[in-house]
Amino acid sequence: MASGAPLAIAMGDPAGVGPEIIAKSWVVRTLRSLPPFAMVGDAGAVARVWSGPVEEIGNIADAHAVFDRALPVLPSGLSAEVVPGVADVAGARAALNALECAIDLARSGAARALVTGPVSKAQLYGIGFNQPGQTEFVAERCGVAPDDAVMMLAGPSLRVVPLTAHVALAAVPSLLSVDLLVTKARTTAAALRRDFGIAAPRLAFAGVNPHAGESGAIGREEIDILEPAIAQLRAEGIDATGPFAADTLFHARARKHYDAAMCCYHDQALVPIKTLHFDEGVNMTLGLPIVRTSPDHGTAFNLAGGDRAHPGAMIAAIAMAGQAADRRARA
Repeated sequence: MASGAPLAIAMGDPAGVGPEIIAKSWVVRTLRSLPPFAMVGDAGAVARVWSGPVEEIGNIADAHAVFDRALPVLPSGLSAEVVPGVADVAGARAALNALECAIDLARSGAARALVTGPVSKAQLYGIGFNQPGQTEFVAERCGVAPDDAVMMLAGPSLRVVPLTAHVALAAVPSLLSVDLLVTKARTTAAALRRDFGIAAPRLAFAGVNPHAGESGAIGREEIDILEPAIAQLRAEGIDATGPFAADTLFHARARKHYDAAMCCYHDQALVPIKTLHFDEGVNMTLGLPIVRTSPDHGTAFNLAGGDRAHPGAMIAAIAMAGQAADRRARA
């Protein structure tokens, strides 16, 4: 991957806040020291919600020449005359097309990292999208098995990994296994070294049950699954600790003792990260041959078109992608 290449940002659903927060990120490019990037998608989606300068480019490499004076937009070949805030099938098709184009740019090395704007999964499912979300879709396109791609949510003071994600809470105990935990922890530790420059990553595991099971009195998942997985990881030289009661794992003093919290289910991970870093949270996919980040929020159709969308998470996603790509280039 060429270290000087721009980042590719898939626009997301053109009726959502993606085009607006990408444009607002460009506005603060100098203030926030953001690396050069181009939006992949439809320039019209930006023009409908933003009056700033936009310039279409024919090749993503041209983003460098444009970036100082206008938001570079690389057309993905499919536009949609959407109304901001109104989700429809045409917008979903345009979003998926932009995503596929941006992935190809990152995989080929033409873009040094991929940032994905928010999409509507409900609309994507209506056009035949068969993955739980963009994380799984990007992994599939990169030839990475689902268990080898890890979703990590990151903010300035906390990183969390949901060991199970978009599943019913009732299904979580049956999905947890020693192999799953060990595989995801290995991927997480490797990514913390490679993409974040942490030489000896520390992983803290949250228990699945209240009080981490109370030595089996409130459940045996900690005894039967988490403790054996942690022991195996430690035997491999990975600094894994726990399982800890989840209600004591996220306060300020506790966060000083680990680099990532390994959480057993979706809300156990996302409630603390969104409480602490709602406007700065980044979704990063670990274990890929490319760098991929995304703002940790959805399409916010209710905000689209009203100049009310906060760009903080998109700014953070662009910055994190650039930093990770730089570390990989120096390795």
